[in-house]
Amino acid sequence: MTFDVAVAGLGGIGSAIAAHCATRGRSVVGIERFGPAHDRGSSHGKTRMIRKAYFEDPAYVPLILRAFELWRDLEQRSGEELLRITGVLSVGLEESEIVSGTKRAAAQHGLALEQLSREQVAERYPMLRLEADEVALFEPDAGVLDPERAVTAHLNAARNAGGQLRFGETMRSWEARNDDVKIELATGETINARTLVLSLGPWFEKTLESLGVPIQVQRNVQAWFTPEANVYEAGRFPAFLLDRAGLVAPLYGFPDFGDGVKVAFHGAGEITDASDLKREIDFGSEVAPIVEVMNNWMPGGAAEYRNATPCMYTLTSDGHFVVDRHPHHSNVILCGGFCGHGFKFASVIGEIGADLALDGGSRHDIGFLSLSRFASK
Repeated sequence: MTFDVAVAGLGGIGSAIAAHCATRGRSVVGIERFGPAHDRGSSHGKTRMIRKAYFEDPAYVPLILRAFELWRDLEQRSGEELLRITGVLSVGLEESEIVSGTKRAAAQHGLALEQLSREQVAERYPMLRLEADEVALFEPDAGVLDPERAVTAHLNAARNAGGQLRFGETMRSWEARNDDVKIELATGETINARTLVLSLGPWFEKTLESLGVPIQVQRNVQAWFTPEANVYEAGRFPAFLLDRAGLVAPLYGFPDFGDGVKVAFHGAGEITDASDLKREIDFGSEVAPIVEVMNNWMPGGAAEYRNATPCMYTLTSDGHFVVDRHPHHSNVILCGGFCGHGFKFASVIGEIGADLALDGGSRHDIGFLSLSRFASK
């Protein structure tokens, strides 16, 4: 049998692509080296932020608006709560990347965004400690995704539509031919598909580098704490971004949904390799710096350390995704380099990946995510 589509990698992105292809009535096989909704890559940790006023680049805003719609659609079809609106509070200097970029994206696309005075922040969140020159923005429509539930919902959607999902199996190699792609598994078994979608997460490094795309895999630590009071629980406290001068990287975090307050630095870890990731956490060098910032920013939020886990960012040189066809093989689709801010887009990347695999193009403007931007570098 030759499948219409093979999807290599069934994490946040691959599970969504498999679901979109299968629910369009096409034959799909998914290949994943680990188990369903695993914690070995980049799509775990109980919470992922989702926001519309996208400071990274306003070009993402149309994609994230569609992502919101598709997450809600997946909730309806799965019966699972995947997206919770908490609002996102962004704090930093007026000229900081997060504050200035958030304002630019909101203005360009007419998005809801409040600029809060220090008095308003103190009234809403009296526990927080802003520095004298910091400003605050509040995006009321933003919120939090549950990555494990979201991946599981996409996998179930793919399976319920007839997709074959094969876990614990590793793709050893692939060969694109005129009419199909031959995929060899580590077991020696071969699979044929008309189109192959590569959504390999941190294991994309060699593929992208072979195409001239500079890529690095970064190890980042996310930590959970029991706060000393209920002022940081969901319903009372938003997700947040803190772009404070002097920090090793911006701090981001989430309210307590029952598992504690989760906090991490956005992009401050060591460069590593996906197959050799250090999973042990060093409290003194990796958690204590988070606690120190939290004590100054949200006193009592880190009263008791609960646990921490590593997560991998697959970083392109410009911090943007790669979503494109393989330049030498039109029946191979590349979806990678999601740079630590891609999970929120998984639902719409699923739609885009299915468009590219099945229709030959995308209904969305993804030119800014193409390989061509690296051609002259």
